[in-house]
Amino acid sequence: MIKDCATVWDSCLRTIRKNVNSQSFKTWFEPIRPVRLEEGALTIQVPNKFFYEWLEEHYVALLKRTIRQELGDMGRLEYQILMSKATQVPAAIAATDKSDANTPGSVDTGNIKNPFVIPGIRKLKIDPQLNASYIFENFIEGDCNRLARSAGMAVAAKPGGTAFNPLVLFGDVGLGKTHLAQAIGNQVLNEQQGKTVLYVSSEKFTNQIIDSIRNNAVNDFVNFYQLIDVLIVDDIQFLANKQKTQEIFFHIFNQLHQNGKQIIMTSDRPPKDLDGMEERLISRFKWGLSADLGTPDLETRMAILASKMDQEGLDIPHDVTEFICYNIKNNIRELEGVLISLVAQSSLNRREIDLELAKEVIKNFVNQMSKEITVEFIQNLVADHFDVPVEKLKGQTRKRGIVIARQLSMYLAKNLTNKSLKAIGENFGGRDHSTVIYSCKAVQDLLDTDMIFKDTVTDLQKKIKLNLNEK
Repeated sequence: MIKDCATVWDSCLRTIRKNVNSQSFKTWFEPIRPVRLEEGALTIQVPNKFFYEWLEEHYVALLKRTIRQELGDMGRLEYQILMSKATQVPAAIAATDKSDANTPGSVDTGNIKNPFVIPGIRKLKIDPQLNASYIFENFIEGDCNRLARSAGMAVAAKPGGTAFNPLVLFGDVGLGKTHLAQAIGNQVLNEQQGKTVLYVSSEKFTNQIIDSIRNNAVNDFVNFYQLIDVLIVDDIQFLANKQKTQEIFFHIFNQLHQNGKQIIMTSDRPPKDLDGMEERLISRFKWGLSADLGTPDLETRMAILASKMDQEGLDIPHDVTEFICYNIKNNIRELEGVLISLVAQSSLNRREIDLELAKEVIKNFVNQMSKEITVEFIQNLVADHFDVPVEKLKGQTRKRGIVIARQLSMYLAKNLTNKSLKAIGENFGGRDHSTVIYSCKAVQDLLDTDMIFKDTVTDLQKKIKLNLNEK
């Protein structure tokens, strides 16, 4: 049977999917397109050089093994980097590194009206409109945002000089798009002398255009924005169906891009899904990199909360922070809001911060808290499935079948209950939290390598959730 490139790559993807988590698969493998298959070499197309380098650094062994599995020991993988003429850095960029300004962010605006200052007051230094607390150091990295953060750091190091121009950061509300976009701007200001950075919301941008039209000053408005080296536009989706605003933004975008200036935008959806936006704008948004900020997993949420506590000098019991992160899953702002409310309630009512107080506070943030799954229920379910006595799961026996059942019970308890690691260990004969961590890792390793075991775990999870819905 003669194989074609699409068939071979589809088969490779099935193998890859079993060996990486779903977020990594979506980020790094779904965008790849097979191009051709010639003389034992499969050529795949990747969006940009950064994408290629990331694959080579993190997944080269997996790709090599998978290709040889499909094409034999002599099978090879070759890359084709998607780089349209529009994404190439123009020669004019060399001139942008030179600045006659004496201070960062200072430009001679001459007679151009600055829409960010009070009329009649001439101001040479452009206020970047950035929040100084939004920096890379307190933006917690996880699988959900690794591509976006890495691309942001690359842009901050060389604004306008990478393939990520424009850089579009998209994702649901409260996942850190604004934080990351402004972190880029803050780092440019700190490290790139003479660069002018400006952050503006789509709403403010639109209102400025309305004012400039009313005052017959559109040319001044456009000329002002063309002075910017790094332009950050937040919530670009709100330009939808605003024809005149889109037209003016189109001209500003073109001029900045042609001059090697950096454009960063945030959106609640990818460019292809921006309804009400002119096609010529959408095509330009696709010139660079569109990076997704997904929902953080439990470990990332815990790290975010720990970072926030460290910034605020707070010390909250571990079981309380675990409980918060189990119940607040989709929005980092809500996570921080719960923390603030918890501290406020504790201070005003002179109550100790414990699980009871956390439950009271979280009720104001979620419509319905997760119904409680107990460790005991999980133990009984797993014991029944493996046909072993529950007492054996709590005992000291080292028989392989019982050890696997015990480790799986701990894994499910960690992922499906609100119990701390210490509390879970105590339910298994007084074991400590390090034993629970080791057990969870052992189960995860089996999930990554044993499909039959993976099906067993999936089946048990369905049974637990079914029981939960029946309560």
